[in-house]
Amino acid sequence: MTFLDPANLIWLTHGAVIAGISIHVIMKRPATGVALAWLILIALLPFVGPLLYFLIGNRRISGRRSRGFQHLRQVYESDADQTDGEIAPEIDWSDLSPSANGIHHLGLVTAGSSLTRDNAFELLSGTDEILHRIARDIDGAKTSILMEFYIWNAGGKADEVLAALIRAAERGVSCRVLIDALGARPWWKTDQPKRLRDAGVELREALPVGLLRSAVGRTDLRLHRKVVVVDQAIAWTGSMNLVDPAFFKQDAGVGEWVDAMVRLEGGVVTSLAAVMIGDWSLETGEKPLILTPRPQMVLTPATTADALAGTAGDDAPTPESQGPGAAMQVVASGPGETGDGLLLMLIALVSAATSELVLTTPYFVPDESLLRALRAASGRGVKVSLILPEKVDSLLSRYASRSYYDELLEMGVNVYLYRGGLLHTKSITADGALAMFGTVNLDMRSLWLNYEVALFVYDQDFARTLRRLQETYISDSVLLARGSWSARPFLERFIENVLRLSGPLL
Repeated sequence: MTFLDPANLIWLTHGAVIAGISIHVIMKRPATGVALAWLILIALLPFVGPLLYFLIGNRRISGRRSRGFQHLRQVYESDADQTDGEIAPEIDWSDLSPSANGIHHLGLVTAGSSLTRDNAFELLSGTDEILHRIARDIDGAKTSILMEFYIWNAGGKADEVLAALIRAAERGVSCRVLIDALGARPWWKTDQPKRLRDAGVELREALPVGLLRSAVGRTDLRLHRKVVVVDQAIAWTGSMNLVDPAFFKQDAGVGEWVDAMVRLEGGVVTSLAAVMIGDWSLETGEKPLILTPRPQMVLTPATTADALAGTAGDDAPTPESQGPGAAMQVVASGPGETGDGLLLMLIALVSAATSELVLTTPYFVPDESLLRALRAASGRGVKVSLILPEKVDSLLSRYASRSYYDELLEMGVNVYLYRGGLLHTKSITADGALAMFGTVNLDMRSLWLNYEVALFVYDQDFARTLRRLQETYISDSVLLARGSWSARPFLERFIENVLRLSGPLL
């Protein structure tokens, strides 16, 4: 056998690939656990390990998309420099948490996210009401509609939104709709996309998948945002996809999905529109529109009269009247966009709590730094409550999430398991003064791989309204007892911990 025999060449090539990938892993400086996991996998699984790293090992995006992000940064940073003083005047932070201004500044530095004030809001949790109200806003549109969602599922009340979009396009309203290619794959096979296009709606797939595309970028990077903007005057965002829960994943055995959305008016609408327009520009290659910031809202107590409409039960909390309006900051995240800006802001928000911290998320496979922040908050005397669905639609996430309960319970964190369906709302409230509300789950997929959008709100009225909604979730939950949880069988705990190891590899 000579040095140039095919077998030797194969192993030499493999060795060179391993060396190259190892250098790449080290130079990318991921978390230590992530780096070690990949180095071990690459070493132990010849050929398979390097292939897995190529497919899912880093947040690889295409060169075209990377250049698009750079262009968008230049456009919007220039626009923000010219208008920041107009749309984000000084705020008196003394009425909020001492950390509020610091969190806001962190978002500005890491994510380029400007602050807007005097925003009106309505927080809604009844899915029928949400879909009806979105359709009604679309029916009232005069100039433009921007929409992006991860999932669209045909049937039920979701078809009201479809019909409203068709009516809007037929009367001459500019309608641009961006729907994720993979999340909404079944919907793309229905006749609804054709009906929208036939009516004049500009409809695009976000992040299309395919073998050729996998060669230039990861195909599991998904658009997980949920945004509706009408006439640049009204915006919606939150956890809810364009689905009627009575018609969605009925065979999953988890009950109906439980979500919440917020309807917004004010300068924050421009920020959400900019997120969607940026995504549209990246998918279509069109030049991004330059948005004119809207003036601050003049609010009346009636603005939030319908907040929390449709919450389960007749005892649902009633909204408080707003004062001068809410200060809000839109933070978009995803590969190529803001690095770990959103994660840093979540950690800062958790660390800012001094008395109470309440979190809701459907999937809990957190980054180690976020997990430590939660444990530290509880350890320093903050009452920390984590509300999770008792059943989720992902087997891997179900077991991986459970592996974290022991260490949370040991530090005194209250872990509530929601029994009213698949709780899908993503929210955080801190001390009844600060809040996060949006699309981001507390798992590594949302924090590192998905394109997400989160609303950081520096307003007591909003935080207290959201806190009351969280309390309705707690009332339909069971509090996990440390003793009984620790007594579960060894095999179950072993499976949970094994599946937890898959988290850093995503």
